[in-house]
Amino acid sequence: MTHEIARLYDDIHALLEEPADEEGPRYRARLEHTLTDGYARALELEAESKRLERRVAELAGGLNGSSPAPEAEELGAAARRLGDVDAELTRLRSVLTTLRVRASDVRV
Repeated sequence: MTHEIARLYDDIHALLEEPADEEGPRYRARLEHTLTDGYARALELEAESKRLERRVAELAGGLNGSSPAPEAEELGAAARRLGDVDAELTRLRSVLTTLRVRASDVRV
């Protein structure tokens, strides 16, 4: 996990843990900013996932029953990275959903 994504999760958790009586215009602004950052990161992860899916398919199609070491290694690395990216995207979507619910509650 990069420092950037770790900071995003820290910001999300801090907003979710903040007491309801502390919610005001400044809190809402932080909340909206964090949601925007989170959705931007989710879009980056989705794009990376699509690129990795294409690369895995390309590498798998090029092996044709043989397994040249460099291509097989790259295929394995790309497949592992794809799994990591998809897991991170699922986790991020989950916390963003929770934060979005909190934002809806605060706007009311």
